[in-house]
Amino acid sequence: MSPHPIAETVASLMPRAKAELTELVAFKSVADFEQFPRSESEGAANWVADALRAEGFQDVALLDTPDGTQSVYGLLPGPEGAPTVLLYAHYDVQPPLDEAAWTTPPFELTERDGRWYGRGSADCKGGLIMHLLALRALRANGGVPVTVKVIAEGSEEQGTGGLERYAEEHPGLLAADTIVIGDAGNFRVGLPTVTVTLRGMTLVRVSVDTLDGNLHSGQFGGAAPDALAALVRVLDSLRAEDGSTTIDGLTGDAVWDGLQYEEDAFRRDAKVLDGVRLIGEGTVSDRIWARPAVTVLGIDCPPVVGATPSVQAAARALISLRVPPGVDAAEATKLLQAHLEAHTPWGARVRTEQIGQGQPFRADTASPAYAAMAEAMGEAYPGQEMQYAGHGGSIPLCNTLASLYPDAEILLIGLSEPEARIHAVDESVSPEELERLSVAEALFLRKYAAAR
Repeated sequence: MSPHPIAETVASLMPRAKAELTELVAFKSVADFEQFPRSESEGAANWVADALRAEGFQDVALLDTPDGTQSVYGLLPGPEGAPTVLLYAHYDVQPPLDEAAWTTPPFELTERDGRWYGRGSADCKGGLIMHLLALRALRANGGVPVTVKVIAEGSEEQGTGGLERYAEEHPGLLAADTIVIGDAGNFRVGLPTVTVTLRGMTLVRVSVDTLDGNLHSGQFGGAAPDALAALVRVLDSLRAEDGSTTIDGLTGDAVWDGLQYEEDAFRRDAKVLDGVRLIGEGTVSDRIWARPAVTVLGIDCPPVVGATPSVQAAARALISLRVPPGVDAAEATKLLQAHLEAHTPWGARVRTEQIGQGQPFRADTASPAYAAMAEAMGEAYPGQEMQYAGHGGSIPLCNTLASLYPDAEILLIGLSEPEARIHAVDESVSPEELERLSVAEALFLRKYAAAR
């Protein structure tokens, strides 16, 4: 059987896609301007805006969002009476962590063993390229059958909510019949997957103070209250003996009924060391998609190198709490803060500060758009059926869009399958997945338009 014309077109566009992703990955667009220059994010935003203009988009604009970053918007009008589809991705990326630990430089797209390596290659600059490929394939094969809006966020990884607040202040801007969020991923390479739930997230900074200043650990240690030791005790209180998250008042016994993540596969994907046990109880899918999960992201204290024999007067930590569907993130934040304050020992002074928050999300899978996507993915991945999966990560914009546009259908697809190692050293994207998902998205837009 000859390939679908859409698939043939996407295949012919892959060299261009690689060149464009190379350009986009080169921008160090981390939206933390204390670490990386604002000019890097601005450069990436302008790249996206120029790409949209080149595809014939109108009203292309760099939106100054309330968190001090920019999101890129564009409108591509479709045929009269056609439905409107919003395509989402984000151009900001996570910091590279230890650049020396990367096999190849994080901001240079590098092909190795059939994958393309670079920060943002999968999460989520590759998602932008996926949208462009799908639209180009449609234009080359009869035209784009829907009105398309594109929004490329500039601070998704920071969780600072700029685009959410901008959308709430301009409620008509992103209105659409269907929204395709290109920031999720297949459960496994070659297994087409739509993500139907997301955990929300809250970030809390906790600070502990016990003394006016550091003290000599020989002269005062044993009676002087140690702020770092107090902080360690507080952090330890957030987990049960088996590693399950235990926050006073927050339930953690929900069950995931869909696609199951086998434990051996999870150990391989997570690269768990031999002999080290997984934490928590229940199935892996329960733990990562349906239940809360606390993670200590960082601790401010003296490094080992250069440390002095001192009782520490102050210490602080940054804590992430992933919030499962069915739990309000604001309420979870209050419970986390109350837990930290209640479990701080020795009367130490404790302060908590929420610095980011996003609500969990659950999609309506009984909608026409899901039927169109299932058919499209079946054609793009011959012999495979579309799977429904959860995702432990957060895309705060999803709930904002769901509340602003309650009748809109929301689908989450993308390039962040397990081998992509998003947020980690040596992030990469599978070019085959980029190609097949671009085909799937193009076919989806065509089938969705025909079904309306």
